[in-house]
Amino acid sequence: MRLTDFWARLEEAFGPGYAASIARDQVLSQLGGRTIEQALRSGEQTHVVWRAVVAAYPDRVPARLR
Repeated sequence: MRLTDFWARLEEAFGPGYAASIARDQVLSQLGGRTIEQALRSGEQTHVVWRAVVAAYPDRVPARLR
């Protein structure tokens, strides 16, 4: 998954403002206690990060985006 696709999915699922906040502030155990931004900066693959988002917010991410 391209990084632009990742951000588009995150924004579609959470809205632009809230997506940025989640990426910056929310620590996910599925990412080893890192935020989305930290995981991406450290080189984690986007599809791995996306799976962590889906696991952390199963009710928020529409099925078509999974």
